[in-house]
Amino acid sequence: MDIFERIASYRAEGDRLAWSGTFREYIELLKKDPSPAMTAHARVYDMIESYGFEEIGGQKKYKFFEQEIFGLDRAVEKLVEEYFHSAARRLDVRKRILLLMGPVSGGKSTLVTLLKRGLEKHSRTDRGAVYAISGCPMQEEPLHLIPLELRPEIEKELGVRIEGNLCPACQLRLKTEYGGDIEQVEVQRVLISEESRVGIGTFSPSDPKSQDIADLTGSIDFSTITEYGSESDPRAYRFDGELNKANRGLMEFQEMLKCDEKFLWNLLSLTQEGNFKAGRFALISADELIVAHTNESEYKAFIANKKNEALQSRMIVMPIPYNLRVSDEEKIYSKLIGQSDMKHIHVAPHALRSAAIFSVLTRLKETKKQGMDLIKKMRMYDGVEVEGYKEADLKEMQNEYLEEGMSGIDPRYVINRISSALIKQDLQCINALDVLRAIKDGLDQHASITKDERERYLNFIAAARKEYDDLAKKEVQKAFVYSFEESAKTLFENYLDNIEAFCNWTKIRDPLTDEEMDPDERLMRSIEEQIGVSENAKKAFREEIMIRISAYSRKGKKFEYHNHERLREAIEKKLFTDLKDIVKITTSTKTPDAVQLKRINEVSSRLIEEHGYCPVCANELLRYVGSLLNR
Repeated sequence: MDIFERIASYRAEGDRLAWSGTFREYIELLKKDPSPAMTAHARVYDMIESYGFEEIGGQKKYKFFEQEIFGLDRAVEKLVEEYFHSAARRLDVRKRILLLMGPVSGGKSTLVTLLKRGLEKHSRTDRGAVYAISGCPMQEEPLHLIPLELRPEIEKELGVRIEGNLCPACQLRLKTEYGGDIEQVEVQRVLISEESRVGIGTFSPSDPKSQDIADLTGSIDFSTITEYGSESDPRAYRFDGELNKANRGLMEFQEMLKCDEKFLWNLLSLTQEGNFKAGRFALISADELIVAHTNESEYKAFIANKKNEALQSRMIVMPIPYNLRVSDEEKIYSKLIGQSDMKHIHVAPHALRSAAIFSVLTRLKETKKQGMDLIKKMRMYDGVEVEGYKEADLKEMQNEYLEEGMSGIDPRYVINRISSALIKQDLQCINALDVLRAIKDGLDQHASITKDERERYLNFIAAARKEYDDLAKKEVQKAFVYSFEESAKTLFENYLDNIEAFCNWTKIRDPLTDEEMDPDERLMRSIEEQIGVSENAKKAFREEIMIRISAYSRKGKKFEYHNHERLREAIEKKLFTDLKDIVKITTSTKTPDAVQLKRINEVSSRLIEEHGYCPVCANELLRYVGSLLNR
C-alpha cells in the first residue's frame, strides 16, 4: 500500500463530500430526500439500523456493536428498542437523558465511544449527511430560518418537522449580512467530528472550585466588549461550550453524577424543551442526544437525595451489567491482548477461556431452580445444552435476578493479571495454569475484596481449573484418536443400525458373514451409559433418536452424530474411554520407547496443526494430562 496515495485518497474523499449553496438550494435537496432534516436521535438510530441485525432465539443482535461489545446483547437490544427507536419516532423518551448505569469496566464508555465514532462515519454517507448554516458556531439546522407562522404548511410540503429557533449569532447575521433575505443565507455540509468539536461534545467533571459553567454553555469574550459595547451582543460571546458544540449530534457526560449540581440544572430545560440558557440571551435551541454514564453506588446516592427528583424524572436509566457468557468474555480478553505489544507471546488454547470461566462465575447468582448449580447455569448462559433443562428454564433464570451481572470481578482486573503473566521474561507461551495462577496471586492485592469474597473466588478458581482439566483431557484424547471424525462416524452408524433394529423388532445383518443377528445390546448400552441413560430410559432415548432421524429425512437432510448434542457427547466419551489406557501410558512414560515416541510426536503435530497449540504448550499439555490420568 502506498501510504501517501491512501492519505491523498482520503483527503479527496473529504473534498468530494464538501457542499455549499444557498438556503433555496438546500430546500431543493430536501424535496428529493428529507433525511438530512432528521433529529439527532433519529440520526443515531438510523446509523445503528444501517448496519443491520440478526435475530437469534427471538433476540435481536445489532451488528453495529458486535466488533467491540461482547455478551451484552440483551442490554443493547433494550437500549436500541426502548430508547433509540422510540426517541427516533419523536416519542417522549427523546426528552430524557440516557443514563448508562453499571459496574466499572462493564462497557459503558466503550458503548458511548462506539456511538461517537459511528456518528462521525455516518455523517460521511449520503444517508447521514448533515447540513448547517455556514459560519454558525452551533452548526445550526437551516430550516430554523423559516418563520414560525409559515412552518406548518412548509412542513407539509417537505414532509419534515421543524423544531427550534435560530441561535443568537445566526439571528444577528440574518439581519446584518443578509438583510433578512433567508433565501440567500449560505448553507454547507458539515462532517460530525469529536476532534473538530462538530456535533459531538464531551464533559468530564473536575474540581468543583475550578470548573466553570462556561465549559457547558460558552462564555463572554471580554476582548470584544469594548468593540461591540454590550454583553448581550452575540459577537461578544463565544458559543464554544460543550452543549453548543454537541448540537445536531451527541453530548457525553462522563461520570455524570460526580458533577456539581449547578451543572446538571442546565439539563432540565435542555431535555424537556430542547433549549438551554447561556449569557444574556433568550433560550438557545439545541437538538442533541444526551448520554451519560455512572456506577451503581453513585446512582443510588443520587436518587436518595430528594433535591434531585426533577432531574431524576428526566432520565432513562439503562443498566449495563457485566457480560455473563464465557465465550464472549474470552473475546473481550482476546481483543485487549490484540491491542497490546505482547502479540508475539503465544496464548495457549483455553487459557483465556479458563480466566473467562472464573470471571463469569463471580458474577452469577445462585438460582432457586432445583438441581441447577452455578457451573450448569454458566453453561446454559453460554448456549450449551444441559440435560433436564430447556429454553424456558434459561429465560426463567435470566429474569430471576434483575441485578445479576452488576457485581463480581471486572475484566480490567483479569486482563491486568493476564498482563502480569505475559510480561515475564523469556516467556514464549502462557497456558491456562499460568493465567489462573496469576489471578490467584492477585487476589491478595485486590483492595476491595473481603475475606469471605476471597474464599469464594478461590473456589471459583478451583472450579475453572476443573473445567480446564476436562477440556485438556478431551483435547489430548481427541488428538490420540487417529482420524477421529471417521472413528466417530463408524461408531455412530453402527449404533444407529442397532437401535433401528431394536425399535423395529428386526434383526441386523453381519456385513462380513451375512448372517442375521439380534441388536448388540452391549454396544448400545456402552454408548448410552456414557451420558447416564438408565436401563429404564434406554427405550425412550432410542425412540427419540429415531424420531429425530425421521424429521431430518423428511427435510431431505442427513442426520449426523453432531446433530444431537447428547448423542455426540456419548460417542466421544465412548471413544475416549476405549483409548484412556493408551493415552495414560504414552503421556506419563518418562522414557518412551520408539512406538510411544512416534505416537507422542503425531499427537503433538495434530495439536499444533489442528488445535492452535505451539510446540511449547503442546508438550506441556501432554505432560499435564499424563499427570491427571495417573491421579
